[in-house]
Amino acid sequence: MSDNEYIGFKEMCARFDVTPRTLRYYEYIELLSPRKEGRSRFYGPRELARMKLILRGRRFGFSLEDIRQWLLIYGEKGTREQYRVWIELADRQLQVLRQQREELDASMCELAALRNETLSLIQGMEAGGETGDDDPRRP
Repeated sequence: MSDNEYIGFKEMCARFDVTPRTLRYYEYIELLSPRKEGRSRFYGPRELARMKLILRGRRFGFSLEDIRQWLLIYGEKGTREQYRVWIELADRQLQVLRQQREELDASMCELAALRNETLSLIQGMEAGGETGDDDPRRP
């Protein structure tokens, strides 16, 4: 692989819109293994592909440990096992996301109901000429 197929640390941060701290952390937990020359780091096609997978996994809500284990499987057991584990992880995460969506929907309904109730109170005050300053429910 030639040097022009590698990118430096700053370019890696810019390309994936991550902070230097994040990139160094991914290296620390062994998600990425750049080529090092002195204090400089260089990222090749393997690291670029891994970074795409890491960020995609984070977007889907996977933990960094899940991602790390999943990436390790490829090197230890091959593509078929990695795909099988991916299906298991995806099924689990889809269930988590469904639950979060249900909770979010419930919160939105509750908030909308409270908003509408408050709006009705304001409209009632305006219709009756009240200012609401003497409302005992006010904090």
